[in-house]
Amino acid sequence: MIATGVALDATAERLCYEIEALLPGVACSVLRVDDSGILQPLAAPSLPEEFSEIVRGTMIGPDVGSCGSAAYLREPVAVTDIGTDPRWAAFKQLVVESGFKACWSVPIYNAEGAVFGTFALYFKEQRVPSPHEQDLVSASIHLSAIALERHDRVLERERRGSIDALTDLPNRSSYDAALEQLSDEEPGSWALMILDLDNLKTINDTFGHPAGDQLLRTVAQRIAKNVLPDKVFRLGGDEFAIILKVSDAVADLNGTAERILEAVSEVASCNGHMLQPRATIGGAASSPRDKDPATVHKHADFALYHAKETGRGGFVRYWPGIGTTIKQRMEVIQDVGSAVDDGRIEAYYQPVVRLETREIVGMEALCRLRRPKGNVVSAGAFHQATTDVEVSARLTEGMLALVAADIRSWLEAGIPFQDIGINISSADFHSGTLFDRIEAAFGRENVPLKHVILEVTESVYLGQNDPIVAEEIKSLRSKGLRIALDDFGTGFASLRHLLTVPVDIIKIDRSFVSQLQVNHRSMAIIGGLLEIARKLDMRVVAEGIETEDQANLLAEIGCNLGQGYLFSAAVPHKSATELLIDYAQGRTVEKAESLRGLTDRFVASRATRERAQRAKKGRKPGMRDPSDAISASQAN
Repeated sequence: MIATGVALDATAERLCYEIEALLPGVACSVLRVDDSGILQPLAAPSLPEEFSEIVRGTMIGPDVGSCGSAAYLREPVAVTDIGTDPRWAAFKQLVVESGFKACWSVPIYNAEGAVFGTFALYFKEQRVPSPHEQDLVSASIHLSAIALERHDRVLERERRGSIDALTDLPNRSSYDAALEQLSDEEPGSWALMILDLDNLKTINDTFGHPAGDQLLRTVAQRIAKNVLPDKVFRLGGDEFAIILKVSDAVADLNGTAERILEAVSEVASCNGHMLQPRATIGGAASSPRDKDPATVHKHADFALYHAKETGRGGFVRYWPGIGTTIKQRMEVIQDVGSAVDDGRIEAYYQPVVRLETREIVGMEALCRLRRPKGNVVSAGAFHQATTDVEVSARLTEGMLALVAADIRSWLEAGIPFQDIGINISSADFHSGTLFDRIEAAFGRENVPLKHVILEVTESVYLGQNDPIVAEEIKSLRSKGLRIALDDFGTGFASLRHLLTVPVDIIKIDRSFVSQLQVNHRSMAIIGGLLEIARKLDMRVVAEGIETEDQANLLAEIGCNLGQGYLFSAAVPHKSATELLIDYAQGRTVEKAESLRGLTDRFVASRATRERAQRAKKGRKPGMRDPSDAISASQAN
C-alpha cells in the first residue's frame, strides 16, 4: 500500500486491522504529531470514533494520555490502569466504557530523529505488552515511519506547488484556488487588495538581486503580519494579493491600506544595504454588481493601475467610473505616442528675467504638442501621459534633443544667455539613466552642461520620501548639474527636505505671487524665503508674474529674478530667439541689430540643413525626426 501510494489514513487503518487480527482482543491506534506538536488521529478502527475527535487537535504533553505523553517524553509510555492514571483524566471515559483498561504507546521517529507519530496498543486487562506484542509493534513502527515519511514528501511536493519558494507565501495557483472558493452571494462580506512593490527593478539593478530578494521577503512578512488572520499571496514578481474577510478590515479599506503601507515603508536592511520599501495598492470590495470573484480581481487591478499611474505610494479604491478614466488616459498616452512618432512635439520657451533691468538671463523649456490639424496644446492637456514610464522617457528624450539643438543655434549665433530649465519627471529619476541621456543629448550638439538646469516639481522632489529621487538629485549635482525646485510652496515639509536634499534654485509658485499686496502675509512669506535662500546660497525665481505691481513688490523685497506673462508667454524657438536678441542680458541696440541679421542667416541655414536631413531620411517636409522629438515631462 505504501509503495503504490495509497492514502496515509487508509494505510494506517489497514495496518491496525492486520495487527488486531494477530492479537485478538487488542485495539490499535496510529496518531500523527504535526510540526506544532498537535495530535492528529490517523486510524483507530476498534476505538470509539468520538474518542478520536476528542484527541484531535490536542497538544502533546507529559499528562496527555499514553500517546501524548510518549510523543512529549520521546519514549514508550505504559499505563496499566487507565481508570486511575492521572495522565488519562481528560480522555478515559469513552475508552473505559468500551472495556479497555490499559494502554501502551510508542513514539515514531522520522529520519531526523523528531517524533512525528505514535503507535499504541489497548488492552482489556490491566497489564503491560508481551515480548511478542512488542516485536509486532516494532515492525509496525517501522512501517508507520515509512508511510508517514512518504506522506510528508507528498505534502512537501504539494506545498512547493502552492507556496512561493522565495517568500513562503501562498503562490498564484493557491490564490486562484482561494478566489474560486469565495462567495458572491453576500456583497461586501470580503474584499481584495492588489499590492505592487515599487522600484524593485531599480533596486535589483542598483544593489543586486540578493538585496531585492531580501526586500521581497521582508515586505511579504510585514504584509502577512499586518493582515492576520487574513491571507496574503505572492502573485509573482513584485505583486501581492490580499484577500480580506475580517469585517473591520473590509469595512475600512482605506485604514487597512494605510496600515499596510506604513508597515511596508519602514527602512529595511537588505544584504548590507539600508532600503526603504514603497508600495502601491489597489482595492475592491465585493458588490451586488459583480458577476463572480474574478470580477472583483479585475476591479482591484483597475484600481492598482490607476494608483500607479496617478501617484505611486498610495491606495486607490475601485469605483464604477474608474474604467472610463483609465480608458481616457490610455487614449492620451496613444495620442502622445503618435505625436512623438510624427515629430509633433515642440519646445517652447518662457524667459526668466532680471526684475530690475528686465533683461533675459535664461529660459524655461516647456513641452508643447502640435495636433494633426496644426493647433498647439500645452503639457497640461496631455499631462496624464507623462505618468506612463515609457511615454515619459520618450518625451524627455525628445525634449533634451530639441533644447540641445536650440541652445547650439544660440551659441553659434553669439546670443548671450545663461541657462535653460528643462522639466524632469519622477519616471526620469527612476530610470537610472538620466545623467547618461542628458550628457548624450547635449554632447551630440557640443553644448556645455553649464547651460542646463533640471527643473523638478515639489511633488516629485518630495516624492513621499522616495529615496531614489533624493539620491539621484544628489548624484546629478555632484556631476555639476544644477537643480531647480519648481512650484515651491505647493507641497509639504519643503524646508526640512532642503536640509537633506539641497537644490540650486527655488522657483516660488504662482499662487504666492498672485496674492502679493503691500502688508499682505504673502510678502512676509516670500521675504522670509528669500532670506533663507540667500543664507543657503540658492537663487530664487518668482513664477507667474502678471502685473507691474507684482514685479515691483518682488523687487522691493529683494527678489531679483522672475518669469510670467508680464514679460512673455512661452513661445516657439524663433520667437524666443528674437526675445533673446532684443532683451538678453548685456545687449546693446547696435549689438541687437547685428545679432538679428546674423541669427536670421543662421536660422535659414539651419532650416536648410534640417530639410536636407529629413529628405535624406525619406521623411515628409515639415516633420521632425522622431529621434529629435521629446518632452519635459511634465505639466507646465
